[in-house]
Amino acid sequence: MIHSLTYRMTGSLADAEDLAQETFLRAYEQIGTFRGTAKFSTWLYRIAVNICLNWRQSEKRRFQLHARAAEEFSTQHAPAGNATEDKSSDVQAALLKLPAKQRATIVLTIYDGLNHAEAAHVLGCSETTVSWRIFAAKRKLKRLLAAGLESAHLPLGEKNRVSK
Repeated sequence: MIHSLTYRMTGSLADAEDLAQETFLRAYEQIGTFRGTAKFSTWLYRIAVNICLNWRQSEKRRFQLHARAAEEFSTQHAPAGNATEDKSSDVQAALLKLPAKQRATIVLTIYDGLNHAEAAHVLGCSETTVSWRIFAAKRKLKRLLAAGLESAHLPLGEKNRVSK
């Protein structure tokens, strides 16, 4: 659950493993601050989200370079065939383009199955804010995925003009 969250927030297995490990270390160090007013998993999610958001800010430039390199590599070396894998990687790439707080909200509610109240508690915001972030993120994902599908059917020279 924590590794899945950190992976979806970073897009990198290595970074996800580091951040998941850091989450458990921080939870161990701060176990005395757990008040028991919420579920333990909610408290753990909160630590993981905060670590991911902090990582995102401090590593923004490196993250952007990594995402571009991964995208270029996957388009150059994509195997012909499995449409499900292609769609999954398109969704992951689009997810990585979302603002960090919208991405965290989508990961917690869609991928990890938290309800709006639980996600709001983890993220430290209201349920209304969670609903708004989901709405905005879905709209952006739809636009990003539609743009990706349109450019996938264009000749190489046209793709460059569309993506700029």
